[in-house]
Amino acid sequence: MVQTQASAAGTLSSIIFILPGLLMAGYWAGFPFWQTTLLCMSGGILGVIFTVPLRYAMVVKSDLPYPEGVAAAEILKVGDHDADKQEGGSGIKELMSGGALAGLMSFCASGLRVVADSASFWFKGGASVFQVPMGFSLALLGAGYLVGLTGGIAILLGISIAWGVAVPYLSAHIPQPADVEMIPFAMSLWKEKVRFIGAGTIGIAAIWTLLTLMKPMVEGMRLSFRNFGGAQMTERTEQDLSPKAMIAWVLAMMLVLGVSFFHFIGDSHISGGLAWLLVVVCTLLASIIGFLVAAACGYMAGLVGSSSSPISGVGIVSIVIISLVLLLVGESGGLMADEANRKFLLALTLFCGASVICVASISNDNLQDLKTGYLVKATPWKQQVALIVGCVVGAVVISPVLELLYEAYGFTGAMPREGMDAAQALAAPQATLMTTIAQGIFSHNLQWDYIFTGVGIGVALIAVDFTLRKSSGGKRALPVLAVGMGIYLPPSVNMPIVIGAVLAAVLKSVIARRQENREGRLKNAERIGTLFSAGLIVGESLIGVIMAFIIAFSVTNGGSDAPLALNLENWDTAAKWLGLAFFVFGMFVFARRVLKAGR
Repeated sequence: MVQTQASAAGTLSSIIFILPGLLMAGYWAGFPFWQTTLLCMSGGILGVIFTVPLRYAMVVKSDLPYPEGVAAAEILKVGDHDADKQEGGSGIKELMSGGALAGLMSFCASGLRVVADSASFWFKGGASVFQVPMGFSLALLGAGYLVGLTGGIAILLGISIAWGVAVPYLSAHIPQPADVEMIPFAMSLWKEKVRFIGAGTIGIAAIWTLLTLMKPMVEGMRLSFRNFGGAQMTERTEQDLSPKAMIAWVLAMMLVLGVSFFHFIGDSHISGGLAWLLVVVCTLLASIIGFLVAAACGYMAGLVGSSSSPISGVGIVSIVIISLVLLLVGESGGLMADEANRKFLLALTLFCGASVICVASISNDNLQDLKTGYLVKATPWKQQVALIVGCVVGAVVISPVLELLYEAYGFTGAMPREGMDAAQALAAPQATLMTTIAQGIFSHNLQWDYIFTGVGIGVALIAVDFTLRKSSGGKRALPVLAVGMGIYLPPSVNMPIVIGAVLAAVLKSVIARRQENREGRLKNAERIGTLFSAGLIVGESLIGVIMAFIIAFSVTNGGSDAPLALNLENWDTAAKWLGLAFFVFGMFVFARRVLKAGR
């Protein structure tokens, strides 16, 4: 329960993906406490409630791997000594070994800065620029091991579309500026154009995912209503929040959202019926889109893990939809003729989108928690109450934290005071991107070609996925969302996941060839692999938290943002080779432990 509350509270920090855009657009001069708090609280709690019917569809009746959820469950099981003895030995050794290995790698990379966390090989074929990417995160290697081969292949396909087709094609047809080198030019094409292809693919794949999940979602709701109607479930582990409580929470949070939008709109010059229309439209948009993205983000989190789920990609799709609806309302209400009203509608789009991001981030993380609870036989409704409490606590601290960051560093394009060092400003790239998209829609100059290209790719892949499932009786699939993630996310994030997925398939294949007690060997190897993966994830995450505290302490006292860095001269190439060597060594240790367990 403590883990569930803490994860819910921390997950709301994803609001930084979009809310700074209100400062960048010049609409806010800070983060108003009550508006920010109510928005985060209502969006977060809606995210919790929307995951209740999804739990049955995506956790109970689904084979999605949920890497972090499984890892957390294994850690909790290790603490249960009786259960651990039944498994034939302590898993603490595997957890500690994986944690120490990933922690050492992470400290050398993010602390001492003597080991690179990624490397890429760039080359040209004619005028086309190609990249062979590589990332060295052992935590993502562990996540990939848990994800499985199907998800890994889908992500690899997305990487191939982005860096084997899209970027080479664009770099061959768009002239490279004389003062821009090859690598920055290719990266700018990916950031400014190809990522929109990924966002389009993610958007259409999210709709397809929702349709495929409709039947088990309805079944989950039917079971909930049957339980509420008096046919009590005998199993404690099947009891969610009652439908009555869910409806009450949804209505209450929609009311809180409405109040937030009312006060936000009240700060403008718009009044009367049009203001109330905007309140109703924004409340409905946030709720309806929120439910849709809850399903999409929950699925993505289950497929490749919460840390790799592209919430900002879902946010882009949400911003596009909200912008188009508010543009229609603005034009019909005569608001677009005035510059101040256009600026207000831009700000309202970002504010409404922020509520959707809250829903998305919570659902992205909460289904991992519910998977953990399912594996350790927790009571779902108690977890869901704990998640609600976590959302309230997290919402209260978000505004002061954002205000502190703003006053200390500022954001790119939005500084609180004159004379501040712009080089120290927080970039907030997702907020910048979403603000730019909304501005493009309201000014009628957004390039839709790339989004529609992504939608077209998504439709084609959905057809392939449908054919594979139909012809194989559900044994084969092509997760289209994972392909979109491969296009949208940085390849240095995706590649370790792919390698981990391939490593898992190879190791299982080797162990399966052993004839004697094959099933027992596979089960023991799977348990050791899961525990070691959990250790990798926990070790790297723990060092990340420790380094964040060290850096924050250093910067707030006038020091460097890399206080432990050794700053070795001419070390970049050596750091990349060391990173690769460390990663390969980590794979070797991982494989050796799993194969030993499968003897």
